[in-house]
This record gives sequence, C-alpha cells and structure tokens, in this order.
Amino acid sequence: MKVGIVGTGNMGGILIQAFIESGAISPSDLNVVNRTRSKAEKFQQNYRDISIYNEPAKLIQDSDVIFICVKPLDIFEVLKNNQHHFTKEKCIVSITSPVSVEQIESLVDCSCMRVIPSITNRALSGVSLFSFGSNCTEEWKTSIWELFSTVSTPVKIDENITRVSSDIVSCGPAFFTYLTRKFIQGAVSETEIDETTATVLASEMLIGLGELLKKEVYTLDALQEKVCVKGGVTGEGISAMEGQIGSLFPELFKATHRKFDEDISETKKQFGI
Repeated sequence: MKVGIVGTGNMGGILIQAFIESGAISPSDLNVVNRTRSKAEKFQQNYRDISIYNEPAKLIQDSDVIFICVKPLDIFEVLKNNQHHFTKEKCIVSITSPVSVEQIESLVDCSCMRVIPSITNRALSGVSLFSFGSNCTEEWKTSIWELFSTVSTPVKIDENITRVSSDIVSCGPAFFTYLTRKFIQGAVSETEIDETTATVLASEMLIGLGELLKKEVYTLDALQEKVCVKGGVTGEGISAMEGQIGSLFPELFKATHRKFDEDISETKKQFGI
C-alpha cells in the first residue's frame, strides 16, 4: 500500500515518524508533499527512501491512501483542485476536526474517513479517533484501523462528540503539560527545590502514573483514594485544589467549543454545506 501525506507540519510529521518507526509502513511506500518542499525533505535525513513530491496532484495519483494534514481552511483547496485524481479505489483520511467526513464526500467519489491523531501517537501510544464516511468501503475501514492500531488505540466516535473527544485525546497533552508546569512553578516558588529537580520528579511521577493506569493497577478513583489518606498531607493539598479550581475545566471546554464553532462556520462557507 502506497501512503501519501499532504502536509508535514506537527501532526503530519508525527504520523510519518510513528508509522515508519512502528514498522507499519516502509519508507519506500511513503509519498510526501508540503507547500514548502524543504520541510518535507528534512524527513529524508532519517528516512532516505521517502519520495518527496513538488505538488499534491502527482502524489495523489501515486498513492492508495492520502492523509490530508493541512490546516482546516486549506483542505477545501486541496480537494477541489484535485477532485479528478481522487478516483474511486483510493481513500482520503483527513486529520482535522472542523471538517466533517460528509463535507469531504461532497467533493470526491473515493472512500473517506476522518482520523484525529494525538502527539502521544509519536510514542506509539494514546488514542486515535475514527469517523467513517457513508461510502467508505469495509476494506479501507479495516486497513486504516489496523494501520493506526500499530501506533495507537483506535476509537470510533460519533460526530456530536468530535470536539470534546479531540480536546481530551489531542489537546489533552498540551492542557496537562501546562498544568504540570504550573505545578512545578508552584513548588519552586514556595519551597527550596530547584526547577530542574522538580521537573525530573514531576516527569517521572507522570510516567509512573501512566504505567499504573496502563496496567490497570488502579482506576482513577481508586488511585486517588489510595494516596489520599484521611487527615493526611495529600488530603490537605486536594482541599486547596478544590478551593481554587472552580469552573476551570467547564470554561476550558466552553472555550474550545466556541473556537470549534467558528471553524465549522468558516469551513461550511467553503464547502457550501
């Protein structure tokens, strides 16, 4: 299977690296194009057999499945300008949440799906979120599901929970990294620990926490109960958090959904849906 990737930004680049390093795709089966060619060529430093293209049309012709990894407002242009190259036997995989599979299917005749990846897929971990088009063949559903199973845990989602699912899976690492940095800064400002030491301790704590959850040693509730001894230090810390955290997370989801609605509105204008 020849795999084409249009766009080698953050997520496009992560998919290239994850697919190759997992052994799911050979570099010689990977076709890549980017608006700035030099950004695509940098991947040849580690994977010499990747094929670099000057424009999407030829890449689409030479690929069986095409991952569209450009910004939401650039997707329409890629699809519209190359409609006749997306022949029936091919498959399109979009990785952006504001563009629905229905919108993509309105322009092309091939199989279509949306797969929202996560930066955690770079470590061959985390989740990938699947939405299938009405005309997507069972063969392509199975093939791409198996492909992402090598770098993630695939999960099929309904359209109405696309944004919140992406917030948790794709944006979540950034949100919790931000909280961890604030956690570290608080430790540094209120105690004698230095930032380097606090960063090492916090990072290793998160790795250990992830392993506990991965191995299903504890549920989230059970883990908190296990550490939070009644009347102990952890309980005092959680009480302080409860007093400060307030509506932080509801407001977070409100903010992401407002932006999501704006993006959807813009893409609908382009697609005329």
